[in-house]
Order: sequence, then C-alpha cells, then structure tokens
Amino acid sequence: MKTAITSVCFCLLAACSSTRSLIPDAGLGGWHVDVPAADDDPNIEPSFEVRDGVLISRGNPQGHLITDADYRDYRLVVEWRWPGKPGNCGVLVHASKPRRLYGMFPQSIECQLHHQNAGDFWCIGEDIKVPDMEKRRPKGRLGWGGEEGQGRRILNLADGAERPPGEWNEMVIECRGRRIDIWVNGIRMNDGYDCTADHGQIAIQAEGARCEFRRLDLTAL
Repeated sequence: MKTAITSVCFCLLAACSSTRSLIPDAGLGGWHVDVPAADDDPNIEPSFEVRDGVLISRGNPQGHLITDADYRDYRLVVEWRWPGKPGNCGVLVHASKPRRLYGMFPQSIECQLHHQNAGDFWCIGEDIKVPDMEKRRPKGRLGWGGEEGQGRRILNLADGAERPPGEWNEMVIECRGRRIDIWVNGIRMNDGYDCTADHGQIAIQAEGARCEFRRLDLTAL
C-alpha cells in the first residue's frame, strides 16, 4: 500500500516537473471528453477540437474536456478569446468525480471565464474561502458550499479586466497547497484559501459559447 501511495505522489510531481503546454494534439491526446448527450448518441458533433495549435471549445453539445492526469502545486497560464458572440466557459481545477452536479459538472473549483465575470470562483462539490466572504459570496438558501442550493459563486475582486471580444485575454491560476489565486490580464481577481481539495484534474468547459485557447502552460511551483 505504501508503495502505491508513493507511486501516485511521484506521478503527480513528475507531471508538473517543468513548464509545458497542455494544448493537446489533434487527437486530444492526454485528455478525455465527458459530454452527457453523447451517452445516447455516439455520433454527436464533437464539442472540442484542435486546429492549428488552438484548442477550440465549440460550446455545444455541453460538457467538459478533462486531463487524464492529476496535478498539484502549479501555475497555469491560459490565453483565451471569444471569436464570436461572447458567453460562458471556464477552467476547472482540482477536478475529480465526473458529473458531480446537475448530471454534468465534475467536482472541482471553477475559475470562471464567463464574459464580464472572468475571475469568479464557482464551487462544484468542493469549497473554498475568501476574505470578505459576506461581501463577495452571495449566500444560498442552504448557506455557503458547493452543493445545489448553497452559495457556490464567489465574486471577483475587480471589474473591467477583460479585453473586448475577439481579443486575446490572459488568466493566471496558481494552485499552491489549499490556496487558489487568479489574475486576469495582470489584475488580481481572486484569492481563495482553505480549499477542500489540493490536487486533481484540469478541465475545460463547453458551456454554450465558442471559446478558443491558444495557451495552456503549466509550471510546477
């Protein structure tokens, strides 16, 4: 048992041993797709593709592109844009149990890319704290947490950080121990601590709007 645990820890560290791009090849190698609508229609139009080195989330059918590997203690630099009408998408960290919420969203902490809300946290079966909880986290009817009916959204710290649709934006996500910090275009946008998870998979959403990613660079911390 001790050997197995040691092997898992080694794999987690080795996966983050240097800066590397997580943009997959055209076959989405190193990632897997979880799209609930594909359960009954294996010929459904794909939600994700890679074209000329750019990862494209088509927005529909809705679901997630999830890394095969787990990661801990890293900096993830994301460059994204809305090539058409902007909408909703997100980068999920510390992802684990698939379809944990609403039959689609994996257990995770979402780092929001939704247009004009980039940098928000959404708690999905996991939880995290921030300073000024009463101010920045609307409480649900069941209080705060990551479950349905709880206050799962944590508002970001600033407005106006995003560039106009069509232009590239940069999000930096730092996961260090049980902290998660986010910057958007150089502006600090969120600062979470006491997260209920400290490692897991990374996922990209397809959530209704086409979103393009030209950079997903991961560096060990």
